[in-house]
Amino acid sequence: MKDMGLATVTEAVAQSFAGLPDARQRELVQCLVKALHQYARDVQLTHTEWRAALTFLHKVGDISSDSRSEFSLLSDVLGLSSLVDLLASDPAVTPGSVLGPFHTPGSPWLSNPADLTGANAGQRVLLRARVCDSAGQALPGASIDFWQNAANGLYWQVDLSQPTDNLRCQLKVGADGCCEIATIRAVPYEIPTDGPAWLDLVEPAGRSAWRPAHFHVIVSASGYRTLVTEIFDAEDPYLDSDAVFGVREALVGRYQNVADPEACARLGLPGEKVPVMSFEIRLAPL
Repeated sequence: MKDMGLATVTEAVAQSFAGLPDARQRELVQCLVKALHQYARDVQLTHTEWRAALTFLHKVGDISSDSRSEFSLLSDVLGLSSLVDLLASDPAVTPGSVLGPFHTPGSPWLSNPADLTGANAGQRVLLRARVCDSAGQALPGASIDFWQNAANGLYWQVDLSQPTDNLRCQLKVGADGCCEIATIRAVPYEIPTDGPAWLDLVEPAGRSAWRPAHFHVIVSASGYRTLVTEIFDAEDPYLDSDAVFGVREALVGRYQNVADPEACARLGLPGEKVPVMSFEIRLAPL
């Protein structure tokens, strides 16, 4: 009979996973076991605290659904999502930022240029992006998965008044690596405040619930690492207090009033100038 004690239990549990056939999975699991056990030792975790943690995780799972991941939100507010992005960062390319809890696969494919304005309230703007490699060479045919919130700060998944797939799309860039999306100016919003990530952690800590205005993009091209990132508004008041630690200086864009009568006509804007945010996305090779 094995006599498990404080001096032996951690190594015994870690070694129990030595048979995992995938070397990377084996490393991840064994290191996680050791880190969790060390945490419990460091804080002298009690039975009551351990049961409370399990109850919390059950609540996180209970509120999650196909269109809302409270686990993603928990990762975000703990800064883990941001840390993973930063660990993967290459200084020669565009940095990553958090995926967030409101990405769902299967956005409709639209032609380039795309128009998402529809019946949405809010300021009409143009986003102009160029996708290239680390040396600035265009990547024709790259794909962009785009989503954002509406003028009321909500994403379509949590606002039944919005049509399904509102303010999101997928598209291919052109031969010059460029694309254009007509949309509305994103607005700052609060992270969900009806779930355990907020009620049990963030609010009691006295932290802000606000995220600065941003657009989400997932950019992919054959032979290159897929980039998950966000584009922020330089004029937003919450850039320095993002609830999920996602702001990077390289991801902050600024609107310029650009003379473009044709775009104004397309968007139904008076005059000849339209607010345009232009940005470049550089991808790292595989």
